[in-house]
Amino acid sequence: MTDPVITRFAPSPTGFLHIGGARTALFNWLYARKYGGKMLLRIEDTDRQRSTKEAIDAILDGLEWLGLDWDGEVIHQFSRAERHREVVESLLASGNAYRCYATPEQLTGMREKARAEGRTRLYDGMWRDRDPSEAPAGMKPTIRLRAPQTGETVIEDQVQGRVVWQNENLDDLVLLRGDGTPTYMLAVVVDDHDMAVTHIIRGDDHLINGARQKQIYEALGWDVPNMSHIPLIHGPDGSKLSKRHGALGVDAYRAMGYLPVALRNYLVRLGWSHGDQEIFSTQEMIDAFDLSGIGRSAARFDFAKLENLNGHYIRQADDQSLVTMFEDLLNYVPNGSNLKAKLNDSTRSQLLRAMPGLKERAKTLIELIDGSYFIFADRPIEVEPKAAALLTPETRKLIGRLRAALEAVTPWTAETTESAMRGFAEANNLKLGAVAQPLRVALTGRTTSPGIFEVLAVLGRDECLARLGDQVTT
Repeated sequence: MTDPVITRFAPSPTGFLHIGGARTALFNWLYARKYGGKMLLRIEDTDRQRSTKEAIDAILDGLEWLGLDWDGEVIHQFSRAERHREVVESLLASGNAYRCYATPEQLTGMREKARAEGRTRLYDGMWRDRDPSEAPAGMKPTIRLRAPQTGETVIEDQVQGRVVWQNENLDDLVLLRGDGTPTYMLAVVVDDHDMAVTHIIRGDDHLINGARQKQIYEALGWDVPNMSHIPLIHGPDGSKLSKRHGALGVDAYRAMGYLPVALRNYLVRLGWSHGDQEIFSTQEMIDAFDLSGIGRSAARFDFAKLENLNGHYIRQADDQSLVTMFEDLLNYVPNGSNLKAKLNDSTRSQLLRAMPGLKERAKTLIELIDGSYFIFADRPIEVEPKAAALLTPETRKLIGRLRAALEAVTPWTAETTESAMRGFAEANNLKLGAVAQPLRVALTGRTTSPGIFEVLAVLGRDECLARLGDQVTT
């Protein structure tokens, strides 16, 4: 490659950064990083009614959370409207564009007639060769591209292969609206050219746009970037991805407790493959990624696969980093502030001690939070109904005897408390489970928890004896 690779991610700020957009950004980022190039970020905010600052902030935040950094300043398309108009003037001057004075009623009639006749070209070119002196008084024209009416428009797509359109089926598309605002089709071409974009990687819902945009490039005498149109993401059943399948914003995945590294790894395998490899470090992704590995069929979103992958990354993660992620997630979950208020040096230390056991059971950070509930429980702890049913008078007496046996334990560790409980069980002709379950209910209020001796060690002597005492005297 002679020119440095420049890709771009160009979202419309009309909502959050959805999962399909995140994958498009990732593919652009990987391709640029592989070839030592740049990925630029352009916010396509020409739709002023639907574009919001909140949406822009959500997109930037989502990219940053995913670890997809862009090069240079963020470019806002709307701010370049004057440049877009300047390019249209050059097209008018060269005869490659013309003023169209068709009324809304005329355009509606043309569309209805074309559809009735089964034609895809909806505009009949009525102002293509007419003299503007025939224009209705006081009417502001749109500016249309004088598109070729014969021959073919061809894109040699890196994913879709050779794609051909017959020019007789393509309209003279609008470049500038009657109010002087540029259309999406024009703005994209001008911006990509001015940003020196070499490779356009985007969803295949833009494939027809690729044909129309190529005609604008050719009318301007500009080089056409290399194009790759990637198949969209479908649900597990093969239908269009919906919210029930996972068509959520990246922010929702964060709130559900997914790790950025896991989501990146999952997204890269949605439509791209490298042999049978499923798990990739970031550097392995960069080294292996190429456009030839992208398939032509739609990828299917699978939450179970994402969860399993996330569980793998949680188990591999450093304990301290998980404590940090745990704490950060509390900013994004309901009632997270309540738990955050209980974080202090002592509970952070307990959480760190519990992490080796907690992370073995968790597939998401939410499950990690749920598993650690026993650390943050207030006394007397709330007992779940299923666990409360086990607190019979006989069980409460047993808990009192267990407490007495534990009082003498020193030093207080998982090993010493386990030894004491095994000794207690043998002395009383009980199975260890008959001792462990009452302990678990009294200490955690639940019938399931991390290993009971791990719970004893994490909570510490004073807290354990106090919780056991609460259940004896209740």
